[in-house]
Amino acid sequence: MKVARSLVVAVAAGLLMAGSGAALAAPTAASRFDDGSFEYPTAPANSFATVGTGQAIGPWKVTSGAVDLIGAGFWQAAEGNQSVDLNATQAGAVAQTFTTTAGRTYTVTYALAANPEGGPAVKTGRVLVDGQNFQDFSFDSTGKTRAAMGYVQRQVTFVANGPTTTLGFASTLPGSYGPVIDDVRVTGASPCSCNP
Repeated sequence: MKVARSLVVAVAAGLLMAGSGAALAAPTAASRFDDGSFEYPTAPANSFATVGTGQAIGPWKVTSGAVDLIGAGFWQAAEGNQSVDLNATQAGAVAQTFTTTAGRTYTVTYALAANPEGGPAVKTGRVLVDGQNFQDFSFDSTGKTRAAMGYVQRQVTFVANGPTTTLGFASTLPGSYGPVIDDVRVTGASPCSCNP
């Protein structure tokens, strides 16, 4: 009876924490990669919401510094209505943990641009897989505007080491006006069905 009561208390406590916005605890792996275009929650239209370390943007978590979730109409999105500037008032980083199969190859594609509102012109950052730097990136915002962000598609491939993988994007630029990411997609290579 004591074990059953303890279980009920633990479940009730978990539900209370989930309902109180305590989603800032350690991230649990999503069954699949989700919301690569940062569409939820909805940021203010023609504006943005600053999100700090430990806070969530849907399935993403801000792992350092602060980022800006850009709302519909503020500037051109690569896909959907929203995007993320990896620098709010300082360099920031976002990450998402999702289920993978150890030994399987995955390809990440993403749209890259930069905040055209301030300098320096060249914005820099990196793609992280399980905390390791897998790709450095840079984008020159010279001549770009809110209406014409000039997104380019980038790609990186990795082999999963375990049943979950954490994919992250981090700015390496101090201050505000950082690199912008959107339309992040993860695809797994099909297992070989070749005959030996």
